[in-house]
Amino acid sequence: MAALDLLGRRWTLRVIWELHRNGAPIGFRDLRRRCDDMSSSVLSTRLTELREAGIAASTSTAAQPAWHLTALGDDLVTAMGPLLDWSRAWAERR
Repeated sequence: MAALDLLGRRWTLRVIWELHRNGAPIGFRDLRRRCDDMSSSVLSTRLTELREAGIAASTSTAAQPAWHLTALGDDLVTAMGPLLDWSRAWAERR
């Protein structure tokens, strides 16, 4: 239930998707832009929650931290694959 609670929060799945899609660490501003300019406070909160859950991590650079999925985050994306397949089939029926 804790995982569903975290994943059900506004913007959480989008943040995970963008971190996965980028494939390399991404800075806060670029991530915010990819998430349709969501508010910086919401993005900061979601990244903190994902970091605390072990799904995302940041690496420090000279300019700013860059965010990426952890191995656990990659496992989550893989586990969500069947749900993505189901949602595509469902969308085609509608």
